[in-house]
Amino acid sequence: MEPKYRRILLKLSGEALAGEQRFGLNEEVIARVVDQLVKVHEMGVDIALVIGGGNFWRGRQGTKMDRTTADQMGMLATVMNSLAMMDAIEQRGVPTRVQTALNMISVAEPYILRKARHHFEAGRIVIMACGTGNPFCSTDTAAAQRACEIDADVLLMAKNVDGIYDSDPRINPNAKKYEKITFRDVISGGLKAMDTTAATMCMENNIPVLAFALDEPDSILRAVCGEQLGTLIFNE
Repeated sequence: MEPKYRRILLKLSGEALAGEQRFGLNEEVIARVVDQLVKVHEMGVDIALVIGGGNFWRGRQGTKMDRTTADQMGMLATVMNSLAMMDAIEQRGVPTRVQTALNMISVAEPYILRKARHHFEAGRIVIMACGTGNPFCSTDTAAAQRACEIDADVLLMAKNVDGIYDSDPRINPNAKKYEKITFRDVISGGLKAMDTTAATMCMENNIPVLAFALDEPDSILRAVCGEQLGTLIFNE
Protein backbone atom coordinates (compact mmCIF):
# COMPACT_ATOMS: atom_id res chain seq x y z
CA MET A 1 0.00 0.00 0.00
CA GLU A 2 1.21 3.49 -0.87
CA PRO A 3 0.16 6.61 1.02
CA LYS A 4 -1.85 9.26 -0.81
CA TYR A 5 -0.88 11.89 1.76
CA ARG A 6 2.55 12.79 3.14
CA ARG A 7 1.42 14.77 6.19
CA ILE A 8 -1.84 14.17 8.02
CA LEU A 9 -3.64 15.49 11.02
CA LEU A 10 -5.82 12.83 12.63
CA LYS A 11 -8.64 14.01 14.89
CA LEU A 12 -9.81 11.32 17.32
CA SER A 13 -12.85 11.76 19.50
CA GLY A 14 -12.41 10.93 23.16
CA GLU A 15 -15.61 8.88 23.07
CA ALA A 16 -14.11 6.68 20.35
CA LEU A 17 -11.19 5.81 22.63
CA ALA A 18 -13.63 4.70 25.32
CA GLY A 19 -15.14 2.02 23.10
CA GLU A 20 -18.42 0.46 24.16
CA GLN A 21 -17.86 1.38 27.81
CA ARG A 22 -18.28 5.06 26.77
CA PHE A 23 -16.08 6.34 29.60
CA GLY A 24 -12.37 6.22 30.26
CA LEU A 25 -9.91 4.42 28.01
CA ASN A 26 -10.37 1.11 26.22
CA GLU A 27 -7.00 -0.59 25.78
CA GLU A 28 -8.18 -2.70 22.84
CA VAL A 29 -9.38 0.37 20.93
CA ILE A 30 -6.13 2.21 21.63
CA ALA A 31 -4.10 -0.82 20.52
CA ARG A 32 -6.00 -0.98 17.20
CA VAL A 33 -5.40 2.73 16.59
CA VAL A 34 -1.71 2.46 17.48
CA ASP A 35 -1.23 -0.56 15.19
CA GLN A 36 -2.44 1.55 12.27
CA LEU A 37 -0.44 4.63 13.26
CA VAL A 38 2.75 2.57 13.39
CA LYS A 39 2.10 1.25 9.88
CA VAL A 40 1.37 4.76 8.58
CA HIS A 41 4.53 6.06 10.26
CA GLU A 42 6.57 3.29 8.64
CA MET A 43 5.34 4.56 5.25
CA GLY A 44 7.12 7.84 5.94
CA VAL A 45 3.96 9.87 6.60
CA ASP A 46 4.17 12.78 9.07
CA ILE A 47 1.48 12.28 11.73
CA ALA A 48 -0.11 14.84 14.04
CA LEU A 49 -2.94 13.93 16.41
CA VAL A 50 -5.61 16.00 18.10
CA ILE A 51 -7.68 14.04 20.60
CA GLY A 52 -10.93 15.12 22.23
CA GLY A 53 -11.70 14.67 25.90
CA GLY A 54 -15.33 13.60 25.90
CA ASN A 55 -14.58 10.20 27.42
CA PHE A 56 -13.67 12.03 30.64
CA TRP A 57 -15.40 15.41 30.45
CA ARG A 58 -17.38 17.54 28.03
CA GLY A 59 -17.77 21.26 28.60
CA ARG A 60 -21.54 21.09 28.24
CA GLN A 61 -21.69 18.71 31.22
CA GLY A 62 -20.98 21.67 33.48
CA THR A 63 -24.39 23.25 32.87
CA LYS A 64 -24.30 25.17 36.17
CA MET A 65 -20.63 25.96 35.81
CA ASP A 66 -18.95 28.97 34.28
CA ARG A 67 -18.40 28.06 30.60
CA THR A 68 -14.74 29.04 30.66
CA THR A 69 -14.07 26.79 33.66
CA ALA A 70 -15.97 23.88 32.10
CA ASP A 71 -14.04 24.22 28.84
CA GLN A 72 -10.72 24.40 30.68
CA MET A 73 -11.60 21.13 32.40
CA GLY A 74 -12.24 19.66 28.96
CA MET A 75 -8.79 20.81 27.84
CA LEU A 76 -7.24 18.93 30.77
CA ALA A 77 -9.16 15.81 29.76
CA THR A 78 -7.48 15.96 26.34
CA VAL A 79 -4.09 15.87 28.06
CA MET A 80 -4.93 12.59 29.81
CA ASN A 81 -5.90 11.04 26.48
CA SER A 82 -2.81 12.44 24.78
CA LEU A 83 -0.43 11.06 27.42
CA ALA A 84 -2.11 7.66 27.24
CA MET A 85 -1.78 7.62 23.46
CA MET A 86 1.86 8.77 23.63
CA ASP A 87 2.71 5.94 26.02
CA ALA A 88 0.97 3.34 23.83
CA ILE A 89 2.76 4.55 20.68
CA GLU A 90 6.18 4.70 22.32
CA GLN A 91 5.73 1.15 23.63
CA ARG A 92 5.71 0.21 19.95
CA GLY A 93 9.04 1.96 19.44
CA VAL A 94 7.87 5.13 17.69
CA PRO A 95 9.11 8.38 19.29
CA THR A 96 6.24 10.71 20.18
CA ARG A 97 5.86 14.17 21.70
CA VAL A 98 2.85 15.75 23.39
CA GLN A 99 2.53 19.50 22.96
CA THR A 100 -0.07 21.48 24.90
CA ALA A 101 -1.74 24.81 24.18
CA LEU A 102 -1.86 25.43 27.94
CA ASN A 103 1.46 25.68 29.73
CA MET A 104 2.16 22.50 31.74
CA ILE A 105 5.86 21.93 31.20
CA SER A 106 6.12 19.25 33.89
CA VAL A 107 4.20 16.79 31.70
CA ALA A 108 4.49 18.05 28.10
CA GLU A 109 6.04 20.61 25.80
CA PRO A 110 4.28 23.86 25.02
CA TYR A 111 2.82 23.93 21.53
CA ILE A 112 5.32 25.70 19.27
CA LEU A 113 4.87 25.29 15.54
CA ARG A 114 8.60 25.30 14.73
CA LYS A 115 9.21 22.55 17.30
CA ALA A 116 6.37 20.50 15.85
CA ARG A 117 7.91 20.79 12.39
CA HIS A 118 11.28 19.77 13.82
CA HIS A 119 9.67 16.68 15.37
CA PHE A 120 8.30 15.69 11.97
CA GLU A 121 11.78 16.05 10.46
CA ALA A 122 13.13 13.82 13.25
CA GLY A 123 10.53 11.12 12.54
CA ARG A 124 8.36 11.72 15.59
CA ILE A 125 4.59 11.67 15.94
CA VAL A 126 3.22 14.87 17.48
CA ILE A 127 0.11 14.89 19.69
CA MET A 128 -1.41 18.36 20.13
CA ALA A 129 -3.44 18.68 23.32
CA CYS A 130 -5.61 21.29 25.07
CA GLY A 131 -7.43 22.31 21.92
CA THR A 132 -6.59 25.86 20.94
CA GLY A 133 -6.03 26.77 24.59
CA ASN A 134 -9.14 28.96 24.50
CA PRO A 135 -12.64 28.37 25.88
CA PHE A 136 -15.60 28.40 23.48
CA CYS A 137 -13.49 26.55 20.88
CA SER A 138 -14.06 22.87 20.11
CA THR A 139 -11.37 20.32 19.45
CA ASP A 140 -12.69 20.23 15.86
CA THR A 141 -11.64 23.87 15.57
CA ALA A 142 -8.29 23.04 17.15
CA ALA A 143 -7.76 20.20 14.67
CA ALA A 144 -8.58 22.48 11.74
CA GLN A 145 -6.27 25.22 13.02
CA ARG A 146 -3.36 22.85 13.61
CA ALA A 147 -3.90 21.20 10.22
CA CYS A 148 -3.60 24.63 8.59
CA GLU A 149 -0.54 25.56 10.64
CA ILE A 150 1.42 22.42 9.82
CA ASP A 151 0.36 22.42 6.14
CA ALA A 152 -1.32 19.05 6.43
CA ASP A 153 -2.43 17.42 3.19
CA VAL A 154 -5.67 16.29 4.80
CA LEU A 155 -7.61 16.43 8.06
CA LEU A 156 -8.81 12.93 8.97
CA MET A 157 -11.73 12.85 11.39
CA ALA A 158 -12.25 9.42 12.95
CA LYS A 159 -15.76 9.30 14.36
CA ASN A 160 -18.37 6.94 15.79
CA VAL A 161 -20.35 7.05 12.51
CA ASP A 162 -19.17 6.05 9.04
CA GLY A 163 -19.47 9.45 7.39
CA ILE A 164 -21.75 12.43 7.00
CA TYR A 165 -25.52 12.07 6.60
CA ASP A 166 -28.32 14.49 5.81
CA SER A 167 -29.85 13.59 9.19
CA ASP A 168 -28.91 11.53 12.21
CA PRO A 169 -28.73 7.87 11.05
CA ARG A 170 -29.21 6.70 14.63
CA ILE A 171 -32.67 8.33 14.60
CA ASN A 172 -33.62 8.23 10.92
CA PRO A 173 -33.05 4.81 9.28
CA ASN A 174 -33.56 6.46 5.87
CA ALA A 175 -30.82 9.04 6.37
CA LYS A 176 -28.76 9.62 3.23
CA LYS A 177 -24.99 9.28 3.43
CA TYR A 178 -22.80 11.57 1.33
CA GLU A 179 -19.68 10.18 -0.34
CA LYS A 180 -18.55 13.71 -1.18
CA ILE A 181 -19.83 17.11 -0.13
CA THR A 182 -18.52 20.66 -0.36
CA PHE A 183 -17.64 22.78 2.64
CA ARG A 184 -20.27 25.31 1.55
CA ASP A 185 -22.98 22.63 1.59
CA VAL A 186 -21.89 21.44 5.03
CA ILE A 187 -22.05 24.99 6.37
CA SER A 188 -25.26 26.09 4.62
CA GLY A 189 -26.99 22.81 5.44
CA GLY A 190 -26.12 23.03 9.12
CA LEU A 191 -24.77 19.48 8.99
CA LYS A 192 -23.17 18.40 12.25
CA ALA A 193 -20.13 16.82 10.66
CA MET A 194 -17.81 19.40 12.17
CA ASP A 195 -18.42 22.80 13.67
CA THR A 196 -18.82 25.81 11.38
CA THR A 197 -15.60 27.48 12.48
CA ALA A 198 -13.56 24.37 11.66
CA ALA A 199 -15.29 23.90 8.29
CA THR A 200 -14.73 27.54 7.35
CA MET A 201 -11.06 27.40 8.32
CA CYS A 202 -10.43 24.29 6.21
CA MET A 203 -12.39 25.75 3.30
CA GLU A 204 -10.42 29.00 3.32
CA ASN A 205 -7.09 27.15 3.53
CA ASN A 206 -8.03 24.40 1.08
CA ILE A 207 -7.51 21.51 3.52
CA PRO A 208 -9.78 18.57 2.54
CA VAL A 209 -11.50 16.69 5.37
CA LEU A 210 -12.29 12.98 5.41
CA ALA A 211 -14.84 11.86 8.01
CA PHE A 212 -15.03 8.11 8.62
CA ALA A 213 -15.73 5.49 11.26
CA LEU A 214 -12.85 4.60 13.55
CA ASP A 215 -14.18 1.11 14.23
CA GLU A 216 -14.06 -0.04 10.59
CA PRO A 217 -11.13 -2.43 9.98
CA ASP A 218 -7.89 -0.55 9.22
CA SER A 219 -9.89 2.62 8.54
CA ILE A 220 -7.03 5.02 9.34
CA LEU A 221 -4.58 3.11 7.17
CA ARG A 222 -7.09 2.89 4.32
CA ALA A 223 -7.88 6.60 4.56
CA VAL A 224 -4.20 7.55 4.36
CA CYS A 225 -3.82 5.37 1.27
CA GLY A 226 -6.72 7.09 -0.47
CA GLU A 227 -9.28 4.29 -0.35
CA GLN A 228 -12.90 5.40 -0.75
CA LEU A 229 -14.54 5.35 2.66
CA GLY A 230 -16.50 7.75 4.79
CA THR A 231 -17.29 11.20 3.40
CA LEU A 232 -14.87 13.62 1.75
CA ILE A 233 -15.47 17.33 2.35
CA PHE A 234 -13.78 19.48 -0.27
CA ASN A 235 -13.72 22.88 -1.97
CA GLU A 236 -15.76 23.37 -5.13
